[in-house]
Amino acid sequence: MALLQLAGLHKTYGTQPAVRNISLELQQGEILSLLGPSGCGKTTLLRMVAGLEVPDAGQVLFNGRDVTRTPVHQRRFGLMFQEFALFPHKSVFDNVAFGLSLQPLSTSAVRDRTMDMLDLVGMAAMASRNVADLSGGERQRVALARSLAPRPRLLMLDEPLGALDRALRERLLAEIRSILKAMDMTAIFVTHDQSEALGVADQIAVMHQGRLEQMDPPETLYLHPRSRFTAQFLGFRNLLRGTVDSRGQIATVLGRFPPPPGEARPGDPVTLVLRPEGARLASSRPDDESSAGPLPAIGGLVVGRLFTGQTYRVKLESRDHTELTFDLPNGKPPPMVGQSIALTLDPGSLVVIKENH
Repeated sequence: MALLQLAGLHKTYGTQPAVRNISLELQQGEILSLLGPSGCGKTTLLRMVAGLEVPDAGQVLFNGRDVTRTPVHQRRFGLMFQEFALFPHKSVFDNVAFGLSLQPLSTSAVRDRTMDMLDLVGMAAMASRNVADLSGGERQRVALARSLAPRPRLLMLDEPLGALDRALRERLLAEIRSILKAMDMTAIFVTHDQSEALGVADQIAVMHQGRLEQMDPPETLYLHPRSRFTAQFLGFRNLLRGTVDSRGQIATVLGRFPPPPGEARPGDPVTLVLRPEGARLASSRPDDESSAGPLPAIGGLVVGRLFTGQTYRVKLESRDHTELTFDLPNGKPPPMVGQSIALTLDPGSLVVIKENH
């Protein structure tokens, strides 16, 4: 049995549905990321799980028990927000111990638990420091320790890294996942940043206009987006509208492409996704031929070229003025801006999305 089950949750404000009939399950020890743009309903969904909002319809079940209308304090769930909400006049130790002091615990038990949590997040040496003197990353660790100290049955994090700069977010992301896994903590991590979701989650639920677009492990979501919105939100730029022809190939403005595995049938309108890492400079070498025949190829004019270290990010414009962007291996420099380019595509990097999804 799943630890957390959401069954048909629906919430409307005025005449505008914020969450539309969402159902999902989360197992013990899993980290779920709710991913989507601002206004997609992810925070409203989180607030219904927490008990801060009551759904108009549907149920929240925890360990098989209906907690839809259980008061917040009786759910024993933890919450951590972007603002951290730490007490600026208290020390690091006192911030973490605050919630524990409200429980029926001895002074020594509170002290031991507080220091255990500070040690877990690497802040034990700063226990006596004033929170106002800490950096943003250090405050984030203190907030996490405070959220974990009462041993919540479920931890919910709403954009916890949003106030930090990108370099610090990337460094702390792996630390958060490691800490949650060390505690076997079941967690919901809300973010609008796809790189955060891919880096921290076991499951990612992509939301759009209050609906659940797709929920899958990060690798499956990246390799097999099931809607045009999901592909675009994950950062894929190379999306071509096409139709499945009588031979099962995908007919587009750039030509025909071999069909990846899928359920599309002749006549179906589809979107063809060309993943950016799936191209390389065309050559006449024998290994540019696969066992199934020539590799799919595209060409055009280089209109953008950026060396990123590991790759060359190349933007090309085809004869019909379609712009595509690819990350090419840095072994051989691609043509310069203004020059022609020819690329071959790995058939495994093509994804077909049925338009009627």
